[in-house]
Amino acid sequence: MSQDKGKNIVITGLTSLFTDVSSEMVYPIIALYLQALGTGMVTLGAIEGVAESTASLLKIFSGTFADWTGKRKPLTIFGYSLSAVGKILFFFALGWPMVLLGRFIDRFGKGIRTAPRDAIIAESASSHSQGKAFGLHRTFDTLGAVIGVLITYFLLARFAHGEDRGTLAAYLPTFRLIILASILPAIFGVLILFLTVETGQGKRAPSFPLHFQTFKELSPQLKLFLLATLLFTLGNSSNQFIFLRAAEKDVGFLPHQVVLLYFFYNVVYALVSYPAGKLSDRAGRKWLLIGGFSLYSLSYYLIGWWPQGILFTMIPYGLHMGITEGISKALISDLAPAHKKATILGLHAMLLGIGLLPASVMAGWLWKTWGPASPFLFGGTLSLSASFLLIFAL
Repeated sequence: MSQDKGKNIVITGLTSLFTDVSSEMVYPIIALYLQALGTGMVTLGAIEGVAESTASLLKIFSGTFADWTGKRKPLTIFGYSLSAVGKILFFFALGWPMVLLGRFIDRFGKGIRTAPRDAIIAESASSHSQGKAFGLHRTFDTLGAVIGVLITYFLLARFAHGEDRGTLAAYLPTFRLIILASILPAIFGVLILFLTVETGQGKRAPSFPLHFQTFKELSPQLKLFLLATLLFTLGNSSNQFIFLRAAEKDVGFLPHQVVLLYFFYNVVYALVSYPAGKLSDRAGRKWLLIGGFSLYSLSYYLIGWWPQGILFTMIPYGLHMGITEGISKALISDLAPAHKKATILGLHAMLLGIGLLPASVMAGWLWKTWGPASPFLFGGTLSLSASFLLIFAL
């Protein structure tokens, strides 16, 4: 690993930090913003599901394209650039269609950038430090989320302590101010990314690497891990349902308190990501991943059965993300063929996202039909099933 390539881990981390400052200023208020615009629960689930799942289909194709062209950097820069475009559309939204379009473009960009960026990280780290590299990247990423959430919290808290704010519609000017302010760090994150060094070989592959034989050649371990990922994702509905559960009358969080809830989750997430990745390099990835999936199940069961304790639930929920996010990518880097690394990373990212359409639509339907506890109990059960599958898969 050259010194220049080694810097890529820090540079991509800084890009993720600034992009997440931008994204996480907006993300925790999307559900509240939509409700203020008069959008219902099922429509919210459809928006989140369509945006995440449709854009996630790009993740495998962008990874495959990066392997085919032998270049990672141009796709990564283009994908991050779309994040700023999505925020502009949020700002001008007068109803749910423009929010859907903005959310789709933002996730479209994530779909393009994720696999080639992860390939840059994997190819910039040694074979013995994959977990450490991805864990460090997740720490940068989540630190950006913490900063972004704090900015939004203080803006909303100042607004909430002014004149009477009895309805979410009264928050619309502040929601739009937050969205407008989020555009600047998104642009800054893209500019930093130009400093990265291309890690691809720059030679076009003789054939397009995305075909059935690509998946047939994968190891049984990797196939079962991807299957467990898909099973987990089918119960992994959007975080927006957690925010809305906190804002329900029986829990009683105000908008700025919902954002503080998300801040607490991101603090836990940030603190555990790097140590967990480093530990996985030494102790192995299997039981850490099983534990991470189980923590997700615990957190969803707690929200379903004890919503008044939702703040405390953010501890196992944040631990789950800090443990599984980076280590999953490190495991794929361990098991995937070197010449198809971006393709398989893209496949994993696609599976994580594609299940969000049925998961979020199902969550909205379950909430409306059986009450707010039902989507969390359903998601917790699927996650627990996925953790049992990992016992036999790895």
